[in-house]
Amino acid sequence: MMKTKDLINLLKLEVLHDSFQDREITTAYTSDLLSDVMGNAPDESVLITIQSHKNTMAVASLKDSPAIIICNNRPVPDDFLEAAKEEGVALLRTAENQFSVSGKLYEILKEQ
Repeated sequence: MMKTKDLINLLKLEVLHDSFQDREITTAYTSDLLSDVMGNAPDESVLITIQSHKNTMAVASLKDSPAIIICNNRPVPDDFLEAAKEEGVALLRTAENQFSVSGKLYEILKEQ
């Protein structure tokens, strides 16, 4: 069973705040279109995206996501960071693109 902290270590992700729950990770969804995430992402999936604004947190909260991975080292506004802290959602960042992160996480989850 993989937890949020395992995800961080395995993918070498930057942690943007430490006020999150160390939840179980079972699936992920990659999209930059928030309406697509709302309509198609499984509940409790890690969100992999380049969308780094407060609306992303609202969608992640709606889907009960344990974590959001912001790709391409996109800057994260303060209001997004504060919303993630309030919701207890891990807000993580990487220099890698969505394709690379998705592929790596897929391989890890496939072995679980």
